Amino acid sequence: MSVETAPAARDRRRFGRNIVIALPYAWLLLFFLLPFAFVLKISLAEADIAIPPYTALLNWVDDATVTIQLTFSKYQFLLDDRLYFAAYLNSLKIAAITTLLCLLIGFPIALFIVSRPPHARFFWLAIVMLPFWTSMLLRVYAWVGILQSNGLLNTLLLDLGLIQQPLVLLHTDLAVYIGIVYSYLPFMVLPLYAVLEKLDAALLEASADLGARPAVSFFTITLPLALPGVLAGCLLVFVPATGEFVIPALLGAPDTLMIGRVLWDEFFSNRDWPMASAVAIVMLVILVAPVMLIRARGNKKPEVA
Repeated sequence: MSVETAPAARDRRRFGRNIVIALPYAWLLLFFLLPFAFVLKISLAEADIAIPPYTALLNWVDDATVTIQLTFSKYQFLLDDRLYFAAYLNSLKIAAITTLLCLLIGFPIALFIVSRPPHARFFWLAIVMLPFWTSMLLRVYAWVGILQSNGLLNTLLLDLGLIQQPLVLLHTDLAVYIGIVYSYLPFMVLPLYAVLEKLDAALLEASADLGARPAVSFFTITLPLALPGVLAGCLLVFVPATGEFVIPALLGAPDTLMIGRVLWDEFFSNRDWPMASAVAIVMLVILVAPVMLIRARGNKKPEVA
């Protein structure tokens, strides 16, 4: 019976680690890089009345000659047409405001859940995750019934005598903010809870013993230690909210311009797949570039003097 040598055992362990590491890279290659490359290819083509509705990048002139036809006209059109710039700007504005609202609402909720006894936290977490058990489309339609002129909210306010006539809530920017905050609030609460749960309560007790007020302890201890959860929650809300389409389409006004609606119009109304792909590529760069910069700064080790 042969005994495995130490170098052979190390090689086997190294091979196993490489296989485990390769799995997430293969996932990213298959479901991110390849679709991204495909969309990038379409954005460099021209719209055409064909199936698929865009020109080919490689054209065979004869058996031995291939021509490559790339066009950047769609990107140039993005720079020249202020409609797309306004759509990007409005999407970023709505996403930033909803992210801030989710943070202001989600942080107290996460603190409340952490302050509960351990056996009661599961119940409150289940309440937070309860919307995930139903379709997002149904939840948005429910808000249509709540916010419309004869809906639940206006009926309640009229019955209480707080208003004399129904408020215009549906098909406004306010309705869009309400819908996005409601839909993405759990994505803010859960990362904050995961970080705050690990917070050492002894630090707050020591701060109180030293005479610090609760507000001072929050801004000097709780908030700095919760920053990883704040950053994760903000990214989980901001990135999908920027490209949101369903909520602005159902709750927003016809002139609520967001990049998700622009993408839908380009793909399905105008059937201009290259233009829609260019819009998607630019949006991806706008969203991914700051994330990569933040990650690079976070991974940068401080220099030792």
